[in-house]
Amino acid sequence: MNRKTLVLPAVLGLLAPVLVACGSTGSASGDGTIVVGTTDRFTATRDASAPFDPAFAYDTGVWNVLRQTVQTLMHVPRGGGVPVPEAASQCTFTDRTSESYRCTLRSDLAFSDGTPITAEDVKFSIERALAIDSDNGAAGLLSGIDTIETKGEDEVVFQLKGPDATFPYKLSTPVAGILSKDTYDGNKLRDGFQVDGSGPYTMRPTVSGDHVTKVVFTKNDHYKGDIKLRNERVELRSFDSAEAMGEALKAGEIDMMTRTMSPEQIKDLTDKPAQGIEITEVPGLEIRYLGFNTKAGSAKDKAVRQAMAAVVDRGQIAGGVYGSTATPLYSLIPSSIATHTNSFLNKYGEPSRTKAGEILKDAGVTAPVSLTLHYTTDHYGSGTKAEFEALRDQLNATGLFQARIEGAKWSEFRPAQKRGDYPVYGLGWFPDFPDPDNYVAPFLDADNFLGTSYVSDTARGRLIPESRRAADRTAATPAFEQIQDIVADDVPVLPLWQGKQYVAARDGLTGVEWALNTSSDLQLWELGRGNA
Repeated sequence: MNRKTLVLPAVLGLLAPVLVACGSTGSASGDGTIVVGTTDRFTATRDASAPFDPAFAYDTGVWNVLRQTVQTLMHVPRGGGVPVPEAASQCTFTDRTSESYRCTLRSDLAFSDGTPITAEDVKFSIERALAIDSDNGAAGLLSGIDTIETKGEDEVVFQLKGPDATFPYKLSTPVAGILSKDTYDGNKLRDGFQVDGSGPYTMRPTVSGDHVTKVVFTKNDHYKGDIKLRNERVELRSFDSAEAMGEALKAGEIDMMTRTMSPEQIKDLTDKPAQGIEITEVPGLEIRYLGFNTKAGSAKDKAVRQAMAAVVDRGQIAGGVYGSTATPLYSLIPSSIATHTNSFLNKYGEPSRTKAGEILKDAGVTAPVSLTLHYTTDHYGSGTKAEFEALRDQLNATGLFQARIEGAKWSEFRPAQKRGDYPVYGLGWFPDFPDPDNYVAPFLDADNFLGTSYVSDTARGRLIPESRRAADRTAATPAFEQIQDIVADDVPVLPLWQGKQYVAARDGLTGVEWALNTSSDLQLWELGRGNA
């Protein structure tokens, strides 16, 4: 996400969407409903029986449902920049150290059933997320809150445990969504797929067995907030594959397809424009990486992780598998954010079998090292399997590793990863907000997204808190540079590549260039028909 103060000048060039191809008019719905395709899958399982509960959800696809239906105090405006009030009429730090944050609610704020919203509802919702503290990791975004006080019906004051200039961004995420005590229990998750809130839309899911096939969003007549709706009704339709989604677009069954298009689709639509379809490149800050359970299997040994870092050829993976849609990444922080430094390239140089062999030999590790690389088959798109095949082949070609790959559906993969079943696994990251903090804290801080056993006392205890003191985020650059160097040395994660993102839509649909922001947040309210 491009933010005025938190995303530094290097990201500003991302802001201009690129229209790549165009054709003639078309429409997917006879009743005026705008139909959007996605390959995101929404499944309820034993390990995730409440996938749409804001206290549990920490997945881009699910957040894209919640952002339409659950209102937050703050939100990021259409073109990026610092968060602005959404359910609030105003919010501000009331001290110079960024430790006390006060919000005043809009007047006449109400849930979608017309029930008035008060400051107590805000307090209930955020304290609920902290109390439930789901192992999915979302509550970690709010863990810096010390106390929440209400003053009258419309004022909320957050006292933080320490300075945190990024706190307004955290209040713009769905885990801080405002919920009703009448529909959500304060001590347990709400099973199923229904979401109730005060956002711009109400929602109605269509469920088949254990998964959602589509969600219909209808304009919420009780909505009071900063967002301007350009439509009355949108249907989000889930597809099993990018190929099936693409065929539906060509057939006129959907108006737009978004997450996740395959590299082949992007190339075909760019090189050979389809009649009536336009492809748009929009700013993106997605990264992909290998994660390690540093207490399991071969990944316990830092030398093994370092040797992998020394031989992985990111350029071959990015170019060979993803083409022009990905570029190599040598840090957890993307190169388009100015605090980025090429820490892995600086430490290990170009891929080298010799260097990797020396690392293992010096540590007394006998080669070949046996590894299983785990990946999800249905969450990040069709290129993931080819990516892991390339990784496996690169490692095995050195003779230093005996690597195999194993794929699983996301509904099985993510619970297993959280349990620590996988010594080595592949994940992607779409920032909750585009401050460098959100590329390091979710992996290194306490209550982190990965549930990792790795701890850097220097990063967690000193550098992350130090970085959050700086209201001027450029002042935090030295701390972030040190954190990136620590990651390159210890290798609790191994960054691989950063990606671009695209949407494709039929002619006659407006607002497409704003429908997906840099964090892959779906902004369905931007879509319309005819003139923008």
